[in-house]
Amino acid sequence: MAQELPYLRETASQTAGPYVHIGLAPGAAGFDIYEKELGWDIAGPNANGERIRVEGLVIDGIGSPVKDVMLEAWQANSAGVYAHPEHAGEVEEGFRGWGRVITDFDTGEWGFDTIKPGAVMGRDGRMMAPHINLWIVARGINIGLNTRLYFSDEETANASDPVINIVEWEKRRQTLIAKRQERDGQIVYRFDICLQGDNETVFFDI
Repeated sequence: MAQELPYLRETASQTAGPYVHIGLAPGAAGFDIYEKELGWDIAGPNANGERIRVEGLVIDGIGSPVKDVMLEAWQANSAGVYAHPEHAGEVEEGFRGWGRVITDFDTGEWGFDTIKPGAVMGRDGRMMAPHINLWIVARGINIGLNTRLYFSDEETANASDPVINIVEWEKRRQTLIAKRQERDGQIVYRFDICLQGDNETVFFDI
């Protein structure tokens, strides 16, 4: 007779607390642990393409900025190639294509400097518009939220992007578009992320 295996109980869970900053972005939390924190340099000094800044707020359901958020970003280089061993030699030296930032504890603002990515070939052979993948975690969020940032000056590419077109309502598609502006000679894309409400950002189940 086969031995009956016991059922294991689900592990207790909780939302991200203050220790997420100490462990993942200690410098911002006031702890000088690492000579260079992992994740702050996305593109590196040798990356080709247009240098840009991306910034915004994470906004809760009542319209207030959330001030203890951590965001991670993944992107391709200006040629649309991700930094991956399969693409060795196709990306510039030092290009990581990945970064990590946290919001300002006083204002809730977040931002990072990088290069504008190029269009990326999808697994199905269709081209995806230039975009940056974002993962958001904070107190009150049980499971990290995944979204994408597209660029307002890529209207033609956005119109045919297979991921944007999954979103049925045009109004909701607009929550994925970062607005281009110029400030003191620098190109800045503004991307506010709304967690709830009428303008809730589209999040993806991946």
